[in-house]
Amino acid sequence: MKRPKLLLVAGSIGTVLANLASGASAQQEAAYPNRAVRLIVPFPPGGGTDIVARTLGIRLGESLGQQIVVDNRGGAGGNIGAELAAKAAPDGYTLFMASATQAINVTLYGKLAYDLAKDFAPVSLVATLPYTLVCHPGLPTTSVKALVQLAKDKPGQLNYSSAGSGTGTHLAMEMFKTAAGISIVHIPYKGSAPAVTELLAGQVQLMFGNTASVLPQIKAGKLRALAVTSLKRSPLLPEVATVAESVAPGFEVIQWYGVLAPAGTPPRIIARLHNDISKATQSTELKDRLYSEGAEATSSTPQQYTAFIRAEIAKWAKAVRESGARVD
Repeated sequence: MKRPKLLLVAGSIGTVLANLASGASAQQEAAYPNRAVRLIVPFPPGGGTDIVARTLGIRLGESLGQQIVVDNRGGAGGNIGAELAAKAAPDGYTLFMASATQAINVTLYGKLAYDLAKDFAPVSLVATLPYTLVCHPGLPTTSVKALVQLAKDKPGQLNYSSAGSGTGTHLAMEMFKTAAGISIVHIPYKGSAPAVTELLAGQVQLMFGNTASVLPQIKAGKLRALAVTSLKRSPLLPEVATVAESVAPGFEVIQWYGVLAPAGTPPRIIARLHNDISKATQSTELKDRLYSEGAEATSSTPQQYTAFIRAEIAKWAKAVRESGARVD
């Protein structure tokens, strides 16, 4: 007859311990953050994702009252850093700076060790920027409409460079070709720098470049801007038409950056992070810094960001399949 009492006592102790653990966890969550927060960037220092992450990190750290430590984990087209972030503890102390690359990789890579849609909790968008269609000054065209006509007159005779098969600069042009009904030959390079260099040298004729990377050459007259891929004109190039207003209504292909947390991160922490990121993106300092890089600061609710990522995965999946892009 003593066994039931022992079980009762053991059960009571278990309940007390569980309550204590739950209370400690709740207390830690309530005190969030009480130490530095790691922001994983899946690319080396100096690139667009890194610049946005470090710019945001300063403002977000001030708001949270803790240091934001940018952790660059490049490799495998951004997948190494993404996998690391996806498998991190969902406690708000590891965040991930995602970009359109992650949406592309869902289809570009046959199998990933993480699921972008299931293994992350979206927090907020941070910045967006369009691609800019540029050509070598020697190409006899000064507008995107004229380019389309030239390409139709000379099918398969024009060529364009990209940062590599399956990159945004490649797929943006493939989407443009489909929308405009033209044929232009793809010349892939290993990175944006050599792609731009070859365009400047006249080895190729066209490119959809990251606006920030080609803006200096446009201003110097070394490249000619024909169009931007956002729905509205870029404030950096207000005189340059959009593809949508010129030849393909509704056409929009943008680079974007946003913060994700590991799935399972407590809603209260997600809400805190979203609130502080939203405030950061409204600061003049952050807006000006991103503007100098050709980007526009923005924010979104976690729900809006979730829907946005799903739409981006579908958009890029179609482009990857139709282009036949593959990992080199």
